[in-house]
Amino acid sequence: MTYEPVIGVEVHAQLLTRSKMFCGCSTDFGQPPNTQTCPTCLGLPGSLPVANEAAVHMAIRAGLALNCTIRSSNWFARKNYFYPDLPKGYQISQYEEPICEHGWIPLEVHGTTKRVRIRRAHLEEDAGKNIHASAGSGSLVDLNRAGTPLLEIVTEPDLHSADEVDAYLKALRDILRYLNVCDGNMEEGSLRCEPNLSLRPKGETTFGTKVELKNINSFKFVKDAIDYEITRQTQVLNEGGTVHQETRLWDTAKGKTAVMRSKEEAHDYRYFPDPDLMPLHISEGWIEQVREGLEELPQAKLQRFINDYDLPDHDARVLTSSRTLADYYETCVQLGAQPKATSNWVMGELLRELNHAGIGAEDAPVTPERLVELLTLVEDGTISLKAARELFPEFYASGKTAHALIQETGLRQVSDEGPLTEFIQTVIANNPSQVAQYREGKEAVLGYFVGQVMKASGGKANPKKVNDLLKTALLGNE
Repeated sequence: MTYEPVIGVEVHAQLLTRSKMFCGCSTDFGQPPNTQTCPTCLGLPGSLPVANEAAVHMAIRAGLALNCTIRSSNWFARKNYFYPDLPKGYQISQYEEPICEHGWIPLEVHGTTKRVRIRRAHLEEDAGKNIHASAGSGSLVDLNRAGTPLLEIVTEPDLHSADEVDAYLKALRDILRYLNVCDGNMEEGSLRCEPNLSLRPKGETTFGTKVELKNINSFKFVKDAIDYEITRQTQVLNEGGTVHQETRLWDTAKGKTAVMRSKEEAHDYRYFPDPDLMPLHISEGWIEQVREGLEELPQAKLQRFINDYDLPDHDARVLTSSRTLADYYETCVQLGAQPKATSNWVMGELLRELNHAGIGAEDAPVTPERLVELLTLVEDGTISLKAARELFPEFYASGKTAHALIQETGLRQVSDEGPLTEFIQTVIANNPSQVAQYREGKEAVLGYFVGQVMKASGGKANPKKVNDLLKTALLGNE
């Protein structure tokens, strides 16, 4: 039997607010355990929650970017379950009336474009974190994260492979980063993915039994977990077994999924409106104000870079992979740099140094103005392209101007005809057989002469100027 995977994805995106969803505690990552808590996020008797307006604003921005309808009236609900990292015994979330619903994003996979429908995106608070000691000696609970604002984004079951899920997650992360509502850092838990996967015989429309996958903190592990689960469920069905509705954890060490618990239904959580929070009313004026302030999104910027700067698709995708990198590139072009040459330098030399340092374009020690200075010197022949690339690591690290470094290193390119003519005449005199070959019509020999002149000049001769002068000199000496 051939089976078709049917996959929906739940993503929990931590919003980039300074304070938590329902209290004023800090959301800074990496602080000592249980130092960012108060009676409200600890669930102590008598404490009352107050909704974070900045989180609501970010949810509206994200919803509009995902082509969602923003509900003018929605409310918070209590999602009841018991776990050590949930101090109140319930999570404040949204259920029947989410803030965003019925959206979609475009997705391109292997040259094919499709829409992935967004069922809903709702606000909720995060739970704390269980820390399990080694050798089974006990577990600890850190509640610093409890109450951190999340936007849970849920797709329809529109995805059918690990590659499609991977492409969707990266597209979604790019949108959230462009909006500056989530940093997308899966390693720190600020973007968490939970695929829901089932199989059905190819050609059928009814759904199979759904399995939810948890504990996945990288795009690679998402793909690995989905591929493993497809193989596992296929084997179960082909052997006449039954796939059970359950939640399974991804074990990175073993490269397999393992049962965590049976999968709950919505009624298991006993949702009901939170009596401590008023219904949330969002005016049309607020929605339109947010819509007018939306940044250019990744897909639109990608197409504009291709159209306006005549860039290849690959270049445009790399440059628009982050908003700060796209802004860096575009600033260089606006300062007068050539679009394609700038693309080559940003994707090559600059990104190599940034990746090595583990920083983004916003923290690059080489400003767009400094990079354009170097590119201008390459274009006008002051320094050769090869020499500029060799110089770049020091240029990046030193903070010196391109002019100063060229002066210090003696890499200024020789373009004056006098010195170049002397090099050329010497090379011609020392290579009579090659001169004869050139005059007999073997024009490829010209490359040999250029190389010899470059060698004689210590690599400082202007190759274009050498090329032009050589042609004249070789013919003039006939």
